[in-house]
Amino acid sequence: MTKTQGDWDVVLRPRLTPMFAYVAAFVVAATGIVVGFLLNIRYTGAIIHTADQVSMGGLGVVLAAGILLLTLPRVRVGPAGIAVRNVVVERVVPWSDVVGVSFPAGSRWARVDIADYEYVPVLAIQSVDGHRAVDAMDTLRALVAKYRPDLSPG
Repeated sequence: MTKTQGDWDVVLRPRLTPMFAYVAAFVVAATGIVVGFLLNIRYTGAIIHTADQVSMGGLGVVLAAGILLLTLPRVRVGPAGIAVRNVVVERVVPWSDVVGVSFPAGSRWARVDIADYEYVPVLAIQSVDGHRAVDAMDTLRALVAKYRPDLSPG
């Protein structure tokens, strides 16, 4: 069954990492394209063909596309569980498997704790986002308490 946007209580995404990724992708793509144009501007002894120039620009675009994968992380929470998409693949952790959520000291991102001391990293909640990450963790913990009241302390 495919989940629609309305099936989730909240969708959380990082803030700063996508901004840096967009800028970095633009710089890498622009650099590749400019270098491709400038390859044949002066004779250096190397034989440069049009295909070499196009390949240099194409390489810049491909690398930029790889960098743009860093804009994809998100976490969605709803009745079905916690859906974590870190780069490309989304994993839905059902509520029956959730043991808790945590953000260990010194860690760069949060995680969903599952049985047997295993966890799923959550790149959508990153320490570089500061107070936004704190608010996201508060929201995530509140929803865990809603759907898994048996995990609440006390």
